[in-house]
Amino acid sequence: MGLLSLAIWTPIAFGALLLALGRDDQAKTVRWFALLGSLISLLVTLPLYSGFQLGTAELQFVEKLVWIDRFNVNYHLGVDGISLWFVLLTAFMTVIVVIAGWEVITERVNQYMGAFLILSGLMIGVFSAVDAMLFYVFFEATLIPMYLIIGIWGGPRKIYAAFKFFLYTLMGSLLMLIALIYLYLVSGGSFDLFEWHQLPLPGSVQTLLFFAFFAAFAVKVPMWPVHTWLPDVHVEAPTGGSAVLAAIMLKLGAYGFLRFSMPIAPAASHEWAGLIITLSLVAVIYVGLVAMVQQDMKKLVAYSSVAHMGFVTLGFFLFNELGVVGGLVQMIAHGFVSGAMFLCIGVLYDRVHSREISSYGGVVNTMPKFSAFALLFAMANCGLPGTAGFVGEWMVILAAVEVNFWIGMAAASALIFGAAYTLWMVKRVYLGPVANDDVRDLQDINAREYLMLALLAIAVIAMGVYPKPFTDVMDASVSQLLSHVQSKLPN
Repeated sequence: MGLLSLAIWTPIAFGALLLALGRDDQAKTVRWFALLGSLISLLVTLPLYSGFQLGTAELQFVEKLVWIDRFNVNYHLGVDGISLWFVLLTAFMTVIVVIAGWEVITERVNQYMGAFLILSGLMIGVFSAVDAMLFYVFFEATLIPMYLIIGIWGGPRKIYAAFKFFLYTLMGSLLMLIALIYLYLVSGGSFDLFEWHQLPLPGSVQTLLFFAFFAAFAVKVPMWPVHTWLPDVHVEAPTGGSAVLAAIMLKLGAYGFLRFSMPIAPAASHEWAGLIITLSLVAVIYVGLVAMVQQDMKKLVAYSSVAHMGFVTLGFFLFNELGVVGGLVQMIAHGFVSGAMFLCIGVLYDRVHSREISSYGGVVNTMPKFSAFALLFAMANCGLPGTAGFVGEWMVILAAVEVNFWIGMAAASALIFGAAYTLWMVKRVYLGPVANDDVRDLQDINAREYLMLALLAIAVIAMGVYPKPFTDVMDASVSQLLSHVQSKLPN
């Protein structure tokens, strides 16, 4: 069993043990066991980074075993510069989510913790799979634990939100499955992704494949106009569910564009890039305006996520190195920042049991430590230089200006809208005099919450001040991907 298999199956094994053995009367033991499982799972992923060779686009830590011999389906794993950081981010966020749910979840604790650990392993499987059918199995399997997390521990409309999440994401994926079967037949019976990258496909076929993949990945990102499931799901999901959904699950769709759409259908990707760029700019600008009028903090951050992920798809379809690397950096930064924003809302909700902005005011007076963290994450959400939120957005804006000044200008407007809706929320929730008795009675964060937010704050500042470790890993793989796409374009 190699490192990638350990990274996938360690959290799944711990999660399965929790489901089988844990009981509510053992809640304390269950929590410690879940924390141990998440920490071991994180430690298992660290050698992937320390042993990763820079300057090469080759797959590393490759494992290959025959899985379903008759259909030539292999258990084929490997990571390159595009996928490595997402494996680490997934393991890191799982530790944070286990800490976040420590005192909040009091019923079915073993099932809650077990679901997140299993989800963590499945998401790492998506980022590691090189066999397309294995990718599809992991990609779809992630829906099950998240569906249960929303449907069991969610808010008053949790069943509606869980069904909406499941149906939206499943419907798009069915078209992708048809595309995978077609490529399997055309390639002579192979599910190897990198073999598919070399297939000489005619333009009309590429277009159909591109939109089949688009159906699956655009919903997952989610791109405008198929983003409507996200605010409903975020509002109803428990805090940990919102954090993982924003930090990792949205990234599965954007990652799919780089693994499937662009290398398998390069001509169609170029042909329809204008459409993707337009939809991305609509997400960046229009959805930013929608975020401004939200009264529910979770809805505001959910719409903010759609706008920030618009930068990612914009960067990818500019087809220059700065844009693609900027999009990848933005994905990781958004993982830290949006996860932190949802956890901050969770801290307030646990105390006041309201997400309405009007229920707060002057929180800084009673929770100064917490407000300092919340303000840092809000600044990162605005794209303040020196925080993780700035780096990727700035790279994408520069790349957009290289391609077309007006696209860059439109993208840059997001920084204004982002500052407007984020700072207006900060002003109404945290600043000014104490607004009511609920705020007056608030207790500042305890050691557990401080640890959780401090870890995320360190990640946000470290990435903002020194993003080189992130970009160094990505450069060779992104360069190779773009040269492959360029070489496959018709003359």
